Amino acid sequence: MPFKYARNLVGRKRSANSNYHLGFTLAFVAGTINAGGFLAVQQYTSHMTGIVSAMADHWVFGAYDLVLGGLGALLSFLAGAAGSAVLVNYARRRHLYSEFALPLLLEALLLLCFGFLGASLAQIDGLFIPVTVMLLCFIMGLQNAVITKLSKAEIRTTHITGIITDIGIELGKLAYINASHSPAQPKVIANRARLKLLSGLALSFFTGGVIGALGFKHLGYIATVPLALALVTLALIPAHDDVVFVWHRWQRQTRRNKTKASASP
Repeated sequence: MPFKYARNLVGRKRSANSNYHLGFTLAFVAGTINAGGFLAVQQYTSHMTGIVSAMADHWVFGAYDLVLGGLGALLSFLAGAAGSAVLVNYARRRHLYSEFALPLLLEALLLLCFGFLGASLAQIDGLFIPVTVMLLCFIMGLQNAVITKLSKAEIRTTHITGIITDIGIELGKLAYINASHSPAQPKVIANRARLKLLSGLALSFFTGGVIGALGFKHLGYIATVPLALALVTLALIPAHDDVVFVWHRWQRQTRRNKTKASASP
């Protein structure tokens, strides 16, 4: 991957194009983890609407152990989103290039843990649920928060209910017949660029789901390793820029200290 493209995709300076390309990439990753992960943990880990609804049902029918399981998944997703915000704001306040790369590096590390240790982690109970479920929910919250922050809430990648709703809205505008209009009643016009973006996100999520299901079916947990390596590839360039920046700053500070020391009587 060309360095300039990777830097634009995940770097601190954002553009609509880089947001869209990263959105498609992360929607693919989310679809892969969500659909493929279901084969591993028997639970969709990005669908908080379904999880909260299931918790309500289980509560009514007295299945309190399942309510606690849903709570564990919900809190894990929440912790992932909070962790992403902490990393982004930490880097932002220090003017680091890896402002959005840090959460992706953490996601890659957790995916590697899931890929290599998933079978062992599945035997360990976490917060009312297996650690594997907690891990995937945390990853989904982490990823959804970082793309939400960098796109100013224009793009989300881990669930498509909102995406499909927005596609329906734009299609409704597209199909609307403007029989007459006036300055007081402007034309109803679809945002074709947004419709293209939303359709691309939905298609990327679906494609990732197919690839993820096939990967987990034939390879098991290890199928997440290529995803982790892809995320590392995306995030390494901004992280490298930070290392170079810190190194140069340290050199400048060292030279200043030597100059002061030599000037002292």
